[in-house]
Formats: sequence, C-alpha cells, structure tokens
Amino acid sequence: MIAPTLRIASYNLQKCVGMDLRRRPDRSLTVIGALSAQVVVLQEADKRLPPRPTALPHAMIEDDGWRILPFGQPGGSLGWHGNAMLVRPDITVQDTAHLDLPGLEPRGAIRAELDTPIGPLRVIGTHLGLIRRYRVMQMAAISRYLADLPPRPTVLAGDMNEWGSVAAMDHAATGLEFVLTRPSYPAPRPVARLDRFALSPDLIATQTGTHLAQPARVTSDHLPVWADLAQRPTTE
Repeated sequence: MIAPTLRIASYNLQKCVGMDLRRRPDRSLTVIGALSAQVVVLQEADKRLPPRPTALPHAMIEDDGWRILPFGQPGGSLGWHGNAMLVRPDITVQDTAHLDLPGLEPRGAIRAELDTPIGPLRVIGTHLGLIRRYRVMQMAAISRYLADLPPRPTVLAGDMNEWGSVAAMDHAATGLEFVLTRPSYPAPRPVARLDRFALSPDLIATQTGTHLAQPARVTSDHLPVWADLAQRPTTE
C-alpha cells in the first residue's frame, strides 16, 4: 500500500510585483495553482506601507478555491509580517497563531494546526532576516516556541534568506532538520537556496522541487519551492 502524501509549497510573492515591475496578482495565482499543492505558505503577501493591504486580493484567492487562514490584521492585510497561508478545502484547520521574532527589522512567523491526508500536521511559515546573526536568533526563537507546544509532526517553510550553508540554522532549529531543495533565487537564473523546508523526525520529504514553468520566472524574484511530505515509516 502506497503511503499518502501531502504537497506543501513556499512562495515569496514579492508583493505580486514581477521582474517586469508590473503588479499582477493574477499571474501569482496562476503560479500558485500550477504547484498542485494542498498547503501554500506565502511571504511578502502584503504591500509595504501601512496599513499594508494585501497584494493578493482575498476575493481572487477564494475564487480560485483556496481557504485563507486568519493571520491578517486590520486594514485588509493577508498575513502577519507578510507571512500568509492558503489551504485547499480538504484540509481541516484546528488552530492558528502568530509570533514576533527578534532582530533589527520587523519579522514574524505564523503557525497552523491542520488535519491532512497524512494526519495531524503543524505548519510554521516564516521569512527570516537579512543578517545571519539575527536569522539564527529568529530560528532559535521558533525552536523555543515549538518546544512549549505539544508534540506534533511539524514542517517549517519559508524564505530563510540564507545564501550559504544552513549548518548554523540547522543547529538552532532544535527538533527540525532542513531538507535539500533546489535553488529558487533569483527567478530568471536561480543559484541560491533561499526558500527551504525543515521537518520534524516523524516526517519525510519523498520529493522536493522548484517550480520553473512560466510565468514563474517573471512573476516574482523568487521561484516557488515544494515538497511532498509523508509520515516516516516506523521500524518494528
């Protein structure tokens, strides 16, 4: 019997402004739909200036069959510090929360407790800072936050902003391990693995990939990445 899988994707929308400097949320949704994911974690989902309204209109998202998780703030934003999450109708949402992260620039993370085809799943979405010292601090803060929660299969997804080795981040990500993903930045000729996933020991990634098909190479400066998750087989 083939074990069920769940596809999760992570995508930095760059506020839906493409490499051609045009704001085209319809193109962003075309790329998101092409990922065939059941859960999509987004970064830079809101515009830059207060009240930071969403760059990806709610009505367009819902018309595409997505459920928007309730991380938005007053003023019409989609997420928390630009982090947002969409799920397909077959995913049951049990709980959501958000947290601030330390550092010079405002950063945050979002959390969703889900019932999925592979069982209970905790999804953390984040967009870490530009300075490595603060990225490590932010990862450590997420790890401490998770340590205070009941155990649950967990996936961390987002733009980690890490151009080099993830060894320091891996060390800070207590209880999680980063999986290898293909380069996703910059979109026209990706060379850096900025967009990543990290998993708790009870999960495995059966496949990972970077979405290369047009219009993804022009829709944002990042390409979306995806992973097919399954429960890790138990050994008797």
